[in-house]
Amino acid sequence: MVTFTFDDVPASAQTDGARILSSHGVKGTFYIAGGLVGTSDEEQTFISKDGQRSLVSDGHEIGCHTYTHTNVRTLNTRSLRSEIARNDGHQLEVQPGLETENFAYPYTNASPRARRELLKRYKTCRGGQLGINRGLIDPGYLHTVEIRPDYSEEWLLSWIDDVRKQPGWLIFFTHDVADTPTQYGCYTHVLENLVKHALELGLDVLPVRDALQKLNLSEQIDSRFTR
Repeated sequence: MVTFTFDDVPASAQTDGARILSSHGVKGTFYIAGGLVGTSDEEQTFISKDGQRSLVSDGHEIGCHTYTHTNVRTLNTRSLRSEIARNDGHQLEVQPGLETENFAYPYTNASPRARRELLKRYKTCRGGQLGINRGLIDPGYLHTVEIRPDYSEEWLLSWIDDVRKQPGWLIFFTHDVADTPTQYGCYTHVLENLVKHALELGLDVLPVRDALQKLNLSEQIDSRFTR
């Protein structure tokens, strides 16, 4: 399986990233930090509330990325719970009834304490360790492959070839999607080619929530990590 995920969710992740996925009949997971919604920085504009509603109506998954995009290693348990509660409040304000089920660590940073706390609320947390998820999976720190402008398209495509040869769960992540992306983003044509390649090889391209169902969660996740 292959999953495409987007962190922070710049506006282009919705207007271009989700558009590419939808044009091929597949969905992605968008990890939103509610405090960034409707704001801008020196490089980009982040998704609006209407953009988030469009993602939901188009069948994409919304995940949690804290509320203020804070490194969870710096938070005590009370502050971490507050971040999650604030983001839950944002999601419900934007889309009544929406409940996020999966989490991604800002800056891909985690800690054993944060993992344990977050797994009380979320089914999975995506980290930053390079690799494909195979065998018994740690739900508190899913492995991933980042898509960035300085990573060659051939190298990124090779990960899809790898998971085709030896089954597993390949999770890509990026930020903005554009013809001239930021240093943390993805070229539009690269995302297009990655999605096409996965589908041409007959792989399932699924958001995190659907991949978990297909994996048969109870058999694939190592219970040692959730204690």
